[in-house]
Amino acid sequence: MGLLGVALLFSTCIFPALSVDRSNFKTCDQSSFCKRQRKLEPGYSQYRALLGSAKLTADKLEIQLIDDKNQLSLLLEVFGLDGNMTRIKINEINPLKPRYEVPDVLVGTPPPANLQVTGQDENTLELSLGGAEHKLLVTGSPFRLDILSGRDLVLSVNSRGLLHFEHLRERKDTDSEKTVPPESDDSVPGEEDEAAAKEEESKKVEEDEEQPGMWDETFKTHTDTKPNGPSSLGLDFSLPGFEHVYGIPEHADNLRLRTTESTDPYRLYNLDVFQYELYNTMALYGSVPLLLAHNVHRTLGIFWLNAAETWVDISSNTAGKTLLGKMFQYIHGGGETPQTDVHWMSESGIIDVFLLLGPKPNDIFKQYASLTGTQSLPPYFSLGYHQCRWNYNDEEDVRNVDAGFDEHDLPYDVIWLDIEHADGKRYFTWDPHKFPTPKDMLGKLKDKRRKMVAIVDPHIKIDSDYRIHNEIRSRGFYVKNKNGGDYEGWCWPGSAAYPDFTDPEMRAWWSSMFSYDQYEGSVDNLFVWNDMNEPSVFNGPEVTMHKDAVHWGGWEHRDVHNLYGLYVQKATAEGLIQRSGGKERPFVLTRAFFAGSQRYGAVWTGDNAAEWDHLKISVPMCLSLGLVAISFCGADVGGFFKNPEPELLVRWYQAGAYQPFFRAHAHLDTPRREPWLHGDVNLKLIHEVLQQRYALLPFWYTEFYRALREGEPVMRPLWVEFPTDVSTFAMDDQYMIGSALLVHPVTEANARGVQIYLPGVGEVFYDVRSYQRYNAPQSFYLPVTSSSIPVYHRGGTIIPRKNRPRRSSDCMHDDPFTLYVALNLQGEARGELFIDDGHSFNYEQNEFVYREFNYSRGQLESSSLDPRGKFDTPSWLERVIIIGASRPTSVTLSLPGGSVTPLEFEYDSRTSVITVRKPGVNIASDFTISLR
Repeated sequence: MGLLGVALLFSTCIFPALSVDRSNFKTCDQSSFCKRQRKLEPGYSQYRALLGSAKLTADKLEIQLIDDKNQLSLLLEVFGLDGNMTRIKINEINPLKPRYEVPDVLVGTPPPANLQVTGQDENTLELSLGGAEHKLLVTGSPFRLDILSGRDLVLSVNSRGLLHFEHLRERKDTDSEKTVPPESDDSVPGEEDEAAAKEEESKKVEEDEEQPGMWDETFKTHTDTKPNGPSSLGLDFSLPGFEHVYGIPEHADNLRLRTTESTDPYRLYNLDVFQYELYNTMALYGSVPLLLAHNVHRTLGIFWLNAAETWVDISSNTAGKTLLGKMFQYIHGGGETPQTDVHWMSESGIIDVFLLLGPKPNDIFKQYASLTGTQSLPPYFSLGYHQCRWNYNDEEDVRNVDAGFDEHDLPYDVIWLDIEHADGKRYFTWDPHKFPTPKDMLGKLKDKRRKMVAIVDPHIKIDSDYRIHNEIRSRGFYVKNKNGGDYEGWCWPGSAAYPDFTDPEMRAWWSSMFSYDQYEGSVDNLFVWNDMNEPSVFNGPEVTMHKDAVHWGGWEHRDVHNLYGLYVQKATAEGLIQRSGGKERPFVLTRAFFAGSQRYGAVWTGDNAAEWDHLKISVPMCLSLGLVAISFCGADVGGFFKNPEPELLVRWYQAGAYQPFFRAHAHLDTPRREPWLHGDVNLKLIHEVLQQRYALLPFWYTEFYRALREGEPVMRPLWVEFPTDVSTFAMDDQYMIGSALLVHPVTEANARGVQIYLPGVGEVFYDVRSYQRYNAPQSFYLPVTSSSIPVYHRGGTIIPRKNRPRRSSDCMHDDPFTLYVALNLQGEARGELFIDDGHSFNYEQNEFVYREFNYSRGQLESSSLDPRGKFDTPSWLERVIIIGASRPTSVTLSLPGGSVTPLEFEYDSRTSVITVRKPGVNIASDFTISLR
């Protein structure tokens, strides 16, 4: 839940009129480093690369950069990486103190690609990047880098001359600049030389013009002290031939990123934004500094590995305006080439950027996954429906809501508890009056094969009678203020302190608190929700922690801010794994996130509102997250704030059922919204929606397994599947689930129809309800009713479903399957199915089934996609539905032993659908179904 203001924290005021108070959050002009970086004019770079200083090894090029303005030195390192990637690092050569380099995000660095010099003149160095395909040109004066594929310019670095690196320095008006000779000669050889070099660098820096905000910066009533002065850095990238760029979530904006010449840059700074505005560049709860560019020829990625406050300017240009000198000979044809320019600006740290060269969308996903990991495989139950509000009052309330789902024949998997379940908002506890017997409550849910999620936030109530607080304080695990005391702020419990999750020892201790003997009342069907982990500090600057707070290792909060939420989720997820002895997969929902958060669980889009525009924006928000590997995304169904009218609530259920994370959630001051409280007509519509979701769980689960293995987004923009169809490049009101389902949710009030676009030359799609066939590409108007969810099955794909309704996903585990085979124009189709126990890590020991289904020339064949997998499942194949087929004369089942069995079938000539009944074969076995 988000900030309601400190007044609401201790009041009983009724639900207020809502809108974000933008004055609580900085603009670029109010962020001094952004203002300094952004005022730089594109043009001739002040940096030179000293090509004579170049040092080349098999995996790295080092070159010294000189700032002609003050003769300061930087070190440029270029790494060629296997798999079409290049890494660029720029840092001070002799900083006054080390600059922060982001840990724990990279899961590894791909093997180096062999760098070789292939050409050189007095101002240019040409290198191959691990093969003949890509080359790197290093221009000495002015400094720039260009990457070419063959003779095509792919990407340029610093072509606009916006590289700017603020060196750490000593303040002029202090005594610290005076040189004090050492009392004894105990120095290590070379230390005096290094100290002298640092002093010389510092003197050079002093020549820079002093500007407001360099040493301290005041925003509203908060002053941020900067003991090392300005430390920001910026660098520009030019993308010739690209007009469409995406990514850098989280923003409540369209999928395609806008140009920012006339607005603030996109901001990446994790913040608790109270009822966020739509269609702007303001920061929200999470930050992933990965930008993708796409055109009909290739896809690129820029991964800016920096956890400090970051702004990203995007501008439209033409290649001829910035490509200089000899680069023109590499450009084919005449006229102007469209171009997008991207300017990254961060407050501190170093420049550490990975250039992902694709060239295909799936190549980008694999490249990024090789750096930050893939989406973790969620436990099966977490793909079902979640019922939540702030707050279910007590154990009786939980029992009644749970019983209501059974009474109305509605499936659900998880009921959630918000902050009021804890004893005075002391996390890891239960209110002794409202939840006196949590194990009994959880046991009753477990008997129905259902789960619970309880909130555990990272602000800890300062209370000497609270064990968790006492242990954290005694171990010195709290974040410190600039004076060395424990950092304190206001949050839901009142006065609170904040565990330092950047400290590995703190994270290990936090993880240990989830063991059953430490988290009293917890059992194995209790899972966790991490909210407010930006971190949210109600009385802090921009509702977050002071930047001059100090973390483990002496790093300032300004260096690590965007990592905090990732570390909270990481420590929580590891705690849930440890409590099971490493056997069970965790489920942890987080609000704040960073690159790599996909490894630890799910994300939702935060505190939205019951408004049609918020329903509509949930689609591009989750699509953007999927592009940066965070596939497990959803929005609060119905809207967190305000009260949805029944039509909006139903439409939100219909949209949410086709997003990866499916949870209804509501604010404390809203009327109750359980599905049966809105009349029989709406109950029936929601019942249909939930049945559709649960029938498709095998498909969702298989897509998440593909995300784990391949890094592919589960919910993906159309252009990912149809990369040469220009009509899809800016489209974000419809999308694909995997490669098989196209979804266009109804997101307008009183809609009588929607405009559908079916992409792909030579493609065919089928309406999943009527089986009506559509040849693509085409656009058409589809009339809709209150029950309509426009979903289309793509020809050439096979989808596994389980069509028997149950009370929860766990109850469906051994149920039989139906295969839906949608034929393409060639009469072919393919699909996959992944099965395991749904909850443990045993799949890592090859306890799984991974099947491939192929239909061609009238035969449906089932074979193993991964012969290592061995898992016994009683699930069998009860039906095959073949869409877009001709009437057969007979259908037979063949097994490897040679047996052939005739099968019953029906043919609907109106829809061209064959229904094959009861093949009866185990879904994990090899078989062939033949149509003659």
